[in-house]
Amino acid sequence: MLDIDYFKSINDVYGHSFGDLVLKQLANLCRKMVRIYDTVIRYGGEEILFILPETDHSGAVNLARRILEKINNFSFGTSRQKVHLKVSMGVAAYPYDQVPRGMELVNLADRLLGKIKDRGGNNIFWSGSAVEEKQIVKGKIVRDTEILKEKIDKLTRRANQSIREAIYAFARTIKLKDNYTGEHVENTVLYAVETARALGLSQEEIEKISDAAMLHDLGKIGISEKVLLKKSKLNSRELAEIRRHPLIGADILRSIHFMKGILPFIIYHHERYDGEGYPFGIKGEDIPLGARIVAIADVYQALISDRPYRKAYTKKEAMQIIKKGAGTQFDPQIVKVFLEVLKKLR
Repeated sequence: MLDIDYFKSINDVYGHSFGDLVLKQLANLCRKMVRIYDTVIRYGGEEILFILPETDHSGAVNLARRILEKINNFSFGTSRQKVHLKVSMGVAAYPYDQVPRGMELVNLADRLLGKIKDRGGNNIFWSGSAVEEKQIVKGKIVRDTEILKEKIDKLTRRANQSIREAIYAFARTIKLKDNYTGEHVENTVLYAVETARALGLSQEEIEKISDAAMLHDLGKIGISEKVLLKKSKLNSRELAEIRRHPLIGADILRSIHFMKGILPFIIYHHERYDGEGYPFGIKGEDIPLGARIVAIADVYQALISDRPYRKAYTKKEAMQIIKKGAGTQFDPQIVKVFLEVLKKLR
Protein backbone atom coordinates (compact mmCIF):
# COMPACT_ATOMS: atom_id res chain seq x y z
CA MET A 1 0.00 0.00 0.00
CA LEU A 2 1.21 3.51 -0.90
CA ASP A 3 0.21 6.88 0.55
CA ILE A 4 1.40 10.33 -0.58
CA ASP A 5 3.14 12.35 2.15
CA TYR A 6 2.09 15.98 2.66
CA PHE A 7 -0.45 15.83 -0.15
CA LYS A 8 -2.67 18.33 1.65
CA SER A 9 -0.06 21.04 1.13
CA ILE A 10 -0.15 20.45 -2.65
CA ASN A 11 -3.93 20.83 -2.73
CA ASP A 12 -3.78 23.88 -0.46
CA VAL A 13 -1.19 25.72 -2.54
CA TYR A 14 -1.86 24.63 -6.12
CA GLY A 15 -5.58 23.79 -5.89
CA HIS A 16 -7.57 20.56 -6.11
CA SER A 17 -7.57 20.45 -9.93
CA PHE A 18 -3.76 20.36 -9.90
CA GLY A 19 -3.87 17.76 -7.11
CA ASP A 20 -6.22 15.59 -9.20
CA LEU A 21 -3.81 15.82 -12.14
CA VAL A 22 -0.93 14.69 -9.92
CA LEU A 23 -3.00 11.72 -8.67
CA LYS A 24 -3.75 10.65 -12.25
CA GLN A 25 -0.08 10.93 -13.23
CA LEU A 26 0.91 8.90 -10.17
CA ALA A 27 -1.64 6.20 -11.03
CA ASN A 28 -0.31 5.95 -14.60
CA LEU A 29 3.27 5.73 -13.36
CA CYS A 30 2.35 2.97 -10.88
CA ARG A 31 0.50 0.94 -13.53
CA LYS A 32 3.55 1.05 -15.80
CA MET A 33 5.76 -0.40 -13.05
CA VAL A 34 3.77 -3.59 -12.41
CA ARG A 35 3.07 -6.72 -14.45
CA ILE A 36 0.05 -7.03 -16.69
CA TYR A 37 -1.69 -9.42 -14.25
CA ASP A 38 -1.02 -7.28 -11.15
CA THR A 39 -3.79 -5.01 -9.87
CA VAL A 40 -3.43 -1.32 -8.93
CA ILE A 41 -6.34 0.25 -7.03
CA ARG A 42 -7.00 3.74 -5.71
CA TYR A 43 -7.79 2.71 -2.12
CA GLY A 44 -8.37 6.15 -0.55
CA GLY A 45 -7.97 9.87 -1.23
CA GLU A 46 -4.23 9.60 -1.89
CA GLU A 47 -3.70 5.88 -1.20
CA ILE A 48 -2.91 3.21 -3.78
CA LEU A 49 -3.13 -0.54 -3.18
CA PHE A 50 -1.02 -3.01 -5.18
CA ILE A 51 -2.15 -6.66 -5.37
CA LEU A 52 0.70 -8.86 -6.62
CA PRO A 53 -0.22 -12.54 -7.16
CA GLU A 54 2.58 -15.11 -7.25
CA THR A 55 5.01 -12.63 -5.67
CA ASP A 56 6.96 -13.49 -2.52
CA HIS A 57 7.77 -11.02 0.24
CA SER A 58 11.24 -10.06 -1.02
CA GLY A 59 9.85 -9.49 -4.51
CA ALA A 60 7.18 -7.17 -3.12
CA VAL A 61 9.74 -5.22 -1.08
CA ASN A 62 12.03 -4.87 -4.09
CA LEU A 63 9.14 -3.58 -6.23
CA ALA A 64 8.24 -1.09 -3.49
CA ARG A 65 11.83 0.18 -3.50
CA ARG A 66 11.78 0.64 -7.29
CA ILE A 67 8.45 2.46 -7.11
CA LEU A 68 9.69 4.74 -4.33
CA GLU A 69 12.85 5.63 -6.28
CA LYS A 70 10.88 6.23 -9.48
CA ILE A 71 8.38 8.51 -7.75
CA ASN A 72 11.09 10.49 -5.93
CA ASN A 73 12.83 11.19 -9.24
CA PHE A 74 9.68 11.99 -11.26
CA SER A 75 8.34 15.51 -11.88
CA PHE A 76 4.55 15.65 -11.54
CA GLY A 77 2.30 18.44 -12.82
CA THR A 78 2.49 20.58 -15.96
CA SER A 79 5.26 22.21 -17.98
CA ARG A 80 4.62 25.45 -16.07
CA GLN A 81 4.23 23.96 -12.58
CA LYS A 82 6.03 20.84 -11.38
CA VAL A 83 6.24 19.14 -7.99
CA HIS A 84 8.12 16.16 -6.57
CA LEU A 85 6.30 13.69 -4.33
CA LYS A 86 7.28 11.79 -1.23
CA VAL A 87 5.40 8.60 -0.45
CA SER A 88 5.14 6.08 2.37
CA MET A 89 4.72 2.37 1.59
CA GLY A 90 3.73 -0.67 3.65
CA VAL A 91 4.39 -4.22 2.40
CA ALA A 92 2.61 -7.36 3.60
CA ALA A 93 2.79 -10.86 2.06
CA TYR A 94 1.47 -14.36 2.61
CA PRO A 95 2.83 -16.70 3.95
CA TYR A 96 5.63 -14.44 5.24
CA ASP A 97 3.28 -12.56 7.59
CA GLN A 98 1.20 -15.64 8.51
CA VAL A 99 -2.02 -13.74 7.78
CA PRO A 100 -4.53 -16.18 6.22
CA ARG A 101 -7.26 -13.84 4.91
CA GLY A 102 -7.07 -11.32 2.08
CA MET A 103 -8.51 -8.30 3.89
CA GLU A 104 -6.36 -9.06 6.94
CA LEU A 105 -3.35 -8.79 4.65
CA VAL A 106 -4.62 -5.47 3.29
CA ASN A 107 -5.21 -4.18 6.84
CA LEU A 108 -1.71 -5.26 7.86
CA ALA A 109 -0.20 -3.37 4.89
CA ASP A 110 -2.22 -0.34 6.01
CA ARG A 111 -0.88 -0.59 9.59
CA LEU A 112 2.68 -1.00 8.36
CA LEU A 113 2.21 2.04 6.09
CA GLY A 114 1.08 4.00 9.15
CA LYS A 115 4.26 3.01 10.98
CA ILE A 116 6.58 4.59 8.41
CA LYS A 117 4.28 7.60 7.94
CA ASP A 118 4.50 8.26 11.68
CA ARG A 119 8.30 8.26 11.37
CA GLY A 120 8.44 10.98 8.72
CA GLY A 121 7.48 9.04 5.60
CA ASN A 122 9.21 8.70 2.22
CA ASN A 123 10.26 5.15 3.03
CA ILE A 124 9.05 1.53 3.14
CA PHE A 125 8.00 -0.55 6.16
CA TRP A 126 7.35 -4.27 6.48
CA SER A 127 6.96 -6.61 9.43
CA GLY A 128 10.57 -7.79 9.27
CA SER A 129 12.09 -4.31 9.13
CA ALA A 130 11.77 -3.59 12.85
CA VAL A 131 11.76 -5.78 15.97
CA GLU A 132 8.81 -3.95 17.53
CA GLU A 133 6.64 -4.65 14.49
CA LYS A 134 7.48 -8.35 14.62
CA GLN A 135 6.21 -8.37 18.19
CA ILE A 136 2.93 -6.77 17.13
CA VAL A 137 2.41 -9.14 14.19
CA LYS A 138 3.17 -12.27 16.24
CA GLY A 139 0.89 -11.13 19.07
CA LYS A 140 3.47 -10.87 21.86
CA ILE A 141 2.46 -9.06 25.02
CA VAL A 142 3.81 -5.53 25.35
CA ARG A 143 3.78 -3.80 28.74
CA ASP A 144 1.30 -0.95 29.32
CA THR A 145 4.12 1.56 29.73
CA GLU A 146 5.57 0.61 26.36
CA ILE A 147 2.13 0.88 24.72
CA LEU A 148 1.61 4.32 26.27
CA LYS A 149 5.07 5.48 25.17
CA GLU A 150 4.43 4.27 21.63
CA LYS A 151 1.05 6.07 21.51
CA ILE A 152 2.61 9.32 22.75
CA ASP A 153 5.43 9.02 20.21
CA LYS A 154 2.87 8.36 17.48
CA LEU A 155 0.78 11.39 18.42
CA THR A 156 3.90 13.56 18.55
CA ARG A 157 5.05 12.42 15.12
CA ARG A 158 1.59 13.03 13.65
CA ALA A 159 1.42 16.48 15.21
CA ASN A 160 4.87 17.28 13.84
CA GLN A 161 3.83 16.03 10.40
CA SER A 162 0.77 18.30 10.44
CA ILE A 163 2.95 21.26 11.38
CA ARG A 164 5.43 20.35 8.64
CA GLU A 165 2.62 20.19 6.06
CA ALA A 166 1.40 23.64 7.10
CA ILE A 167 4.91 25.11 6.88
CA TYR A 168 5.52 23.48 3.49
CA ALA A 169 2.28 25.00 2.24
CA PHE A 170 3.37 28.38 3.63
CA ALA A 171 6.79 28.04 1.97
CA ARG A 172 5.19 27.37 -1.40
CA THR A 173 3.18 30.59 -1.15
CA ILE A 174 6.46 32.50 -1.57
CA LYS A 175 5.88 32.02 -5.32
CA LEU A 176 3.31 34.81 -5.00
CA LYS A 177 6.28 37.11 -4.29
CA ASP A 178 9.11 35.31 -6.05
CA ASN A 179 8.03 32.93 -8.82
CA TYR A 180 11.48 31.31 -8.99
CA THR A 181 11.48 30.29 -5.31
CA GLY A 182 7.94 28.95 -5.39
CA GLU A 183 8.28 26.91 -8.56
CA HIS A 184 11.72 25.36 -8.18
CA VAL A 185 12.07 24.50 -4.51
CA GLU A 186 11.16 20.83 -5.11
CA ASN A 187 14.12 20.44 -7.50
CA THR A 188 16.44 21.91 -4.88
CA VAL A 189 15.14 19.32 -2.41
CA LEU A 190 15.77 16.50 -4.90
CA TYR A 191 19.37 17.57 -5.58
CA ALA A 192 20.13 18.07 -1.87
CA VAL A 193 18.59 14.76 -0.77
CA GLU A 194 20.31 12.70 -3.48
CA THR A 195 23.65 14.32 -2.62
CA ALA A 196 23.17 13.62 1.08
CA ARG A 197 22.29 10.03 0.25
CA ALA A 198 25.38 9.67 -1.97
CA LEU A 199 27.51 10.98 0.90
CA GLY A 200 26.24 8.12 3.06
CA LEU A 201 24.42 10.24 5.62
CA SER A 202 21.89 8.68 7.99
CA GLN A 203 18.17 8.75 7.21
CA GLU A 204 17.68 11.22 10.06
CA GLU A 205 20.25 13.62 8.59
CA ILE A 206 18.78 13.21 5.10
CA GLU A 207 15.34 14.18 6.45
CA LYS A 208 16.81 17.29 8.08
CA ILE A 209 18.50 18.28 4.84
CA SER A 210 15.25 17.67 2.95
CA ASP A 211 13.36 19.99 5.31
CA ALA A 212 16.11 22.61 5.12
CA ALA A 213 16.17 22.49 1.31
CA MET A 214 12.40 22.93 1.21
CA LEU A 215 12.46 25.85 3.66
CA HIS A 216 15.84 27.49 3.00
CA ASP A 217 14.28 30.55 1.35
CA LEU A 218 11.33 30.84 3.73
CA GLY A 219 12.75 34.17 4.95
CA LYS A 220 12.04 35.75 1.55
CA ILE A 221 8.49 36.17 2.81
CA GLY A 222 9.93 39.16 4.72
CA ILE A 223 11.67 40.73 1.69
CA SER A 224 9.88 43.25 -0.52
CA GLU A 225 8.76 42.20 -4.00
CA LYS A 226 10.57 45.25 -5.38
CA VAL A 227 13.90 43.80 -4.30
CA LEU A 228 13.09 40.17 -5.19
CA LEU A 229 11.95 40.99 -8.72
CA LYS A 230 14.43 43.75 -9.56
CA LYS A 231 15.96 43.19 -13.01
CA SER A 232 18.99 45.44 -12.56
CA LYS A 233 21.87 45.20 -10.11
CA LEU A 234 20.94 45.59 -6.44
CA ASN A 235 22.31 48.63 -4.58
CA SER A 236 24.00 48.27 -1.19
CA ARG A 237 20.77 48.81 0.78
CA GLU A 238 18.86 46.25 -1.31
CA LEU A 239 21.73 43.79 -1.05
CA ALA A 240 21.69 44.14 2.73
CA GLU A 241 17.94 43.50 2.74
CA ILE A 242 18.12 40.34 0.64
CA ARG A 243 20.96 39.03 2.82
CA ARG A 244 18.65 39.09 5.83
CA HIS A 245 16.46 36.27 4.52
CA PRO A 246 18.38 33.34 6.11
CA LEU A 247 17.99 34.94 9.54
CA ILE A 248 14.34 35.81 8.92
CA GLY A 249 13.63 32.21 7.95
CA ALA A 250 15.36 30.91 11.07
CA ASP A 251 13.38 33.32 13.25
CA ILE A 252 10.10 32.04 11.75
CA LEU A 253 11.01 28.43 12.56
CA ARG A 254 12.83 28.97 15.86
CA SER A 255 9.82 28.31 18.09
CA ILE A 256 9.05 24.93 16.45
CA HIS A 257 10.98 22.49 18.62
CA PHE A 258 11.35 19.57 16.20
CA MET A 259 12.75 21.89 13.50
CA LYS A 260 15.55 23.34 15.62
CA GLY A 261 17.97 20.85 14.08
CA ILE A 262 17.62 22.41 10.62
CA LEU A 263 18.11 26.04 11.71
CA PRO A 264 21.92 26.00 11.16
CA PHE A 265 21.38 24.67 7.61
CA ILE A 266 19.03 27.56 6.85
CA ILE A 267 21.09 30.27 8.57
CA TYR A 268 24.36 29.31 6.85
CA HIS A 269 23.24 28.16 3.38
CA HIS A 270 24.68 31.36 1.79
CA GLU A 271 28.07 31.07 3.48
CA ARG A 272 30.99 30.31 1.15
CA TYR A 273 33.75 27.75 1.63
CA ASP A 274 36.36 30.55 1.38
CA GLY A 275 34.63 32.70 4.02
CA GLU A 276 33.31 35.34 1.62
CA GLY A 277 29.63 34.51 2.11
CA TYR A 278 26.91 35.80 4.44
CA PRO A 279 25.45 36.41 7.01
CA PHE A 280 28.51 35.73 9.22
CA GLY A 281 31.43 35.02 6.88
CA ILE A 282 32.35 31.63 8.36
CA LYS A 283 34.32 29.25 6.16
CA GLY A 284 35.36 25.67 5.44
CA GLU A 285 34.05 22.94 7.69
CA ASP A 286 32.86 25.52 10.21
CA ILE A 287 29.84 25.73 7.89
CA PRO A 288 27.43 22.90 8.86
CA LEU A 289 27.49 20.01 6.40
CA GLY A 290 23.77 20.32 5.69
CA ALA A 291 24.20 24.00 4.80
CA ARG A 292 27.07 23.16 2.43
CA ILE A 293 24.87 20.60 0.65
CA VAL A 294 21.83 22.91 0.40
CA ALA A 295 24.08 25.73 -0.89
CA ILE A 296 25.22 23.74 -3.92
CA ALA A 297 21.72 22.44 -4.71
CA ASP A 298 20.30 25.96 -4.38
CA VAL A 299 22.90 27.60 -6.64
CA TYR A 300 22.65 24.90 -9.31
CA GLN A 301 18.86 25.22 -9.46
CA ALA A 302 19.19 29.01 -9.69
CA LEU A 303 21.70 28.71 -12.53
CA ILE A 304 19.45 26.51 -14.68
CA SER A 305 16.41 28.77 -14.10
CA ASP A 306 15.36 32.02 -15.73
CA ARG A 307 15.85 34.92 -13.31
CA PRO A 308 14.60 38.53 -13.55
CA TYR A 309 18.11 39.69 -14.45
CA ARG A 310 19.27 36.88 -16.81
CA LYS A 311 18.29 33.84 -18.84
CA ALA A 312 18.90 30.31 -17.59
CA TYR A 313 22.25 28.60 -18.18
CA THR A 314 22.27 25.18 -19.84
CA LYS A 315 22.80 22.23 -17.49
CA LYS A 316 26.28 21.73 -18.94
CA GLU A 317 27.19 25.39 -18.33
CA ALA A 318 25.77 25.26 -14.80
CA MET A 319 27.79 22.13 -13.98
CA GLN A 320 30.95 23.88 -15.18
CA ILE A 321 30.20 26.89 -12.95
CA ILE A 322 29.67 24.59 -9.94
CA LYS A 323 32.92 22.78 -10.75
CA LYS A 324 34.84 26.08 -10.95
CA GLY A 325 33.44 27.06 -7.56
CA ALA A 326 34.99 24.05 -5.81
CA GLY A 327 37.28 25.23 -3.00
CA THR A 328 36.09 28.84 -3.17
CA GLN A 329 32.31 29.00 -3.09
CA PHE A 330 31.69 25.31 -2.38
CA ASP A 331 33.12 22.38 -0.44
CA PRO A 332 35.24 20.56 -3.09
CA GLN A 333 34.36 17.10 -1.77
CA ILE A 334 30.64 17.81 -1.98
CA VAL A 335 31.05 19.29 -5.47
CA LYS A 336 32.59 16.03 -6.65
CA VAL A 337 29.69 13.97 -5.28
CA PHE A 338 27.09 16.49 -6.46
CA LEU A 339 28.30 16.37 -10.06
CA GLU A 340 28.15 12.57 -10.02
CA VAL A 341 24.59 12.75 -8.69
CA LEU A 342 23.59 15.12 -11.51
CA LYS A 343 24.94 12.70 -14.13
CA LYS A 344 22.71 9.95 -12.72
CA LEU A 345 19.64 12.20 -12.59
CA ARG A 346 19.97 13.43 -16.21
